[in-house]
Amino acid sequence: MEYRPQIIASDLDGLQVVSAACSSGKVRVADIKYLLSNKVFLLSIERTKIETDQEDKLVNSILRFNNVQNVKSKNIDQNNKELQIELMAIDYLKNKSDYEINLMFENNAHISLVVEALEILLEDQNEIER
Repeated sequence: MEYRPQIIASDLDGLQVVSAACSSGKVRVADIKYLLSNKVFLLSIERTKIETDQEDKLVNSILRFNNVQNVKSKNIDQNNKELQIELMAIDYLKNKSDYEINLMFENNAHISLVVEALEILLEDQNEIER
């Protein structure tokens, strides 16, 4: 089995690491998926490998959020599947019984996820040749 580098986040510190690793990453609208029956939100992101000081290395990664109860987006044209948007940061708010994770993109676009618990996985898929 092939080893794929990954970062797992289950708290604020882990989320900040994932946010930093994904900052300035490029996401195509077609590569954003919410699997309602599985309570999973996925996006494929093209990013630099900053967490290992390999900023010259570009990788395709999957960013996975588990335990997702609800998803809302704003200022993202979901009909334009080829639209590429840049992820600026990921943040969260703790509510009484759940969390709200906010994925903030360029041009005031964002996606809001309501999750039961923080369970986030960033897994590299392959290196992108330049």
